[in-house]
Amino acid sequence: MPSPWKDPPPPYKPPPYKDARGIIVTTTATIEGRPIQDYLGIVTGEVIIGANIFRDFFANIRDIVGGRSSSYERILSQAREQAIQELQARCGELGGNAVVGVDLDYEVIGDTGSMLMVSASGTAVRI
Repeated sequence: MPSPWKDPPPPYKPPPYKDARGIIVTTTATIEGRPIQDYLGIVTGEVIIGANIFRDFFANIRDIVGGRSSSYERILSQAREQAIQELQARCGELGGNAVVGVDLDYEVIGDTGSMLMVSASGTAVRI
């Protein structure tokens, strides 16, 4: 008889990881066991997301009663993934197969602070 319990999720695997293009992304300066053959230059990916009046309204309520704002977390996660995908695309355009030394930055922009910029930068390399 099969177990009624689901299998536990696989353990979290931190970067470096590969996307569909096969470009490795890591915050470290090197990739263990994979010597860097060529440094191709700095690559960046930026995503700017605007505020949403309904999301802001419910986030303000969440601030009053406490807890996490899952709508903002979801949007922030999507923006981060898009910035990393843009970084990988630019690496691929340079003929690279990895990005090392990746740094993620978050910045509030706009006159009223109503937009958020997520930027990812790193060095495109060929390993």
